[in-house]
Amino acid sequence: MAHAASLEAGENGLGVVAELHAAGLERGGWLALVIVPGVGCGFAIANEPQPDRERACVARYTNDPVALVALIEQTFQPRWVWWSRQTAMQLVAAGVRVARCWDVDAVHRLLFGGWQAGCALVWATLHGLDGGSMPTMGQLDLLSDGNIDDGDDVDEPIRPDGHLRPEWVVGGWAADSDRMARWAALAATSCHLQRQRLSERAPSLGGEPTATARAESAAELLCVELMFDGLPLDVDHAAQLIGSYIGPRPANETEIATSRQQRDRRVLDHLDGSGSVDLRNPTHVRAMLRRVGVDVPNTRAWRLEPLRDVHPVVDALLAWRKAERIATTYGYGWLDEHVGADGRLRGEWTGSDGAAGRMTAQAGLHNMPAELRGAVSAEPGHVLVRADLGQIEPRVLAAVSGDDALMRATMADDLYAPIATRLGVERAIAKVAVLAAMYGQTSGTAGQALRGLDAAYPVAMRYLRDAEDAGRAGRDVRTHGGRLVRMGADPDATDPNRERAALAARGRYARNAVVQGAAAELFKAWAVTVRARLAPFDARIVLCLHDELLIHAPVEHGAAVAELVDDCLHDAARRWSAGRPVRFVTSTSIIARWSDA
Repeated sequence: MAHAASLEAGENGLGVVAELHAAGLERGGWLALVIVPGVGCGFAIANEPQPDRERACVARYTNDPVALVALIEQTFQPRWVWWSRQTAMQLVAAGVRVARCWDVDAVHRLLFGGWQAGCALVWATLHGLDGGSMPTMGQLDLLSDGNIDDGDDVDEPIRPDGHLRPEWVVGGWAADSDRMARWAALAATSCHLQRQRLSERAPSLGGEPTATARAESAAELLCVELMFDGLPLDVDHAAQLIGSYIGPRPANETEIATSRQQRDRRVLDHLDGSGSVDLRNPTHVRAMLRRVGVDVPNTRAWRLEPLRDVHPVVDALLAWRKAERIATTYGYGWLDEHVGADGRLRGEWTGSDGAAGRMTAQAGLHNMPAELRGAVSAEPGHVLVRADLGQIEPRVLAAVSGDDALMRATMADDLYAPIATRLGVERAIAKVAVLAAMYGQTSGTAGQALRGLDAAYPVAMRYLRDAEDAGRAGRDVRTHGGRLVRMGADPDATDPNRERAALAARGRYARNAVVQGAAAELFKAWAVTVRARLAPFDARIVLCLHDELLIHAPVEHGAAVAELVDDCLHDAARRWSAGRPVRFVTSTSIIARWSDA
């Protein structure tokens, strides 16, 4: 199945290039890769038509396998196929950035839903094997030399029962050059099987699942690059902003406690002093508010905002919450833990949250308070180009449902204006109605307008109802681009009221997931298109926030990059929407600090 040859340290790799070319690799072809830093790498041609056909494989020992990958990238610009983002991390850490990839783990999550992946599960699922029967390594196995005698050939990566051998899964594939080549070949086979599954689903979906898989793979690669590049931060200014809310940096635990008491006192001083109040306990806070005449079912910020003038304690409480959040989550410790010596804020990124497929980040990158955004600042000689998709969810609904009337409404800069005219209501009510429809709300302010939506945009509303019906019935749904969104187990039927509530919640979740998931697919298609076209400008994406891109670019290229992100949106949206006449818009600005937007 594979043949291997050794590469002496210092060989320039041209022999490998020639061998890959002789094996059938052409420019833009598919090439599977596994890599062991400082040891070697294995390759397998991944564009054969049949998964069981013998694949041309090459494996090499070399002290600098990353340099070999860089040479192949320059020569062939292949679509690299790898098992997981771990390969991307090895390349990016060594300074190598490739143009295109197929991430087997990412595509598995797209096809089968959830967040679990890994080569053993991917292989089992693609071959119809029970994931619960996958063999695992025990403690004694892990302490051994890996040559466990279970009655068959341990040099074979596939067991007689069809599962991948756990000794290979935990790292045995890297034991020698032949194993590296065979492990790459198995990744190529998995890629081919995934492409088959995706092509089978294409006729039943409005989108193009294979294109979604390519975008999902590129998004995982972008996530790795975001982790290494980081978000530029003016650390001194960040410390000043934090200090304006919680005071100077405390030197010890005593000063931390004193600062906490001072924050609390700014709220408690508005009371008569009767009774003790724990501001971090919602029950205590509700009781406190009742004593001053503010009776609310909960203490969420949106509930309290209109009541600022009722009693000064409400305004003080809202200010306290901002300061408390900064103190506990985005304080001086946050800077110390997540900002490097180069002034870049770094955290873990993932291309899919495991539900509807949104990108997520840790270290506060996705939840940074607006009060601190002024610290996100372009480095000297650079600017930030910020682009934010406008009214993305209703425009996505128009595209995925194919509702002619709603698609016509997307031609307007303000989508809600023509909807309001059609419904005969104020714009604000039309907006609430559209959002309520997508989130499954059926009563309240938007109730009457919702009934108008059914008459004005029947195709879009039916699309949402079909998703809700599927969710209530426990049927998984798929997004426009093919992502499976799981509905989970049926609720407990012993309590009819709780069961009805749970089924209704599951219906609302499905109703929203088909829109949110499709919006995430469009966003990622746009982001990776931008990524692919930024290289000539020496610019990089430094933040992906829901529907917003932030790009760090040399000042002389700021205008060109701003134009590029808009052009990329038009190109990505045209491909993603399969030519449906839906207009997507973005608000783009060139700024020095994120807060300037």
